[in-house]
Amino acid sequence: MSRTRRNFSAKFKSDLVIELLKGEKDLNTLAAENNIQPNLLRNWKKEFLDKASLVFDDTREDNAREKLAAERKEKEAYAKKVGQLTMQVDWLKKKI
Repeated sequence: MSRTRRNFSAKFKSDLVIELLKGEKDLNTLAAENNIQPNLLRNWKKEFLDKASLVFDDTREDNAREKLAAERKEKEAYAKKVGQLTMQVDWLKKKI
């Protein structure tokens, strides 16, 4: 008999980690109250702290803008190609 894997939302994870960081409850108590393994909560805390510096990273926004601009150029190129192919199909239909 297999168990289904539980999925936790990012909000749930962050709320638990923040509560853990506040220090009002220890890791084992918080894990037991929420019916999760302490190792899982420990891993969430480690991931949270490792990625905390990304919140203040200015290059993240610049990278997002560059990615968006590249996606727009690619979309324009596809639209141009679709238009060209549509014209060719129409021309071939007239010739037949």
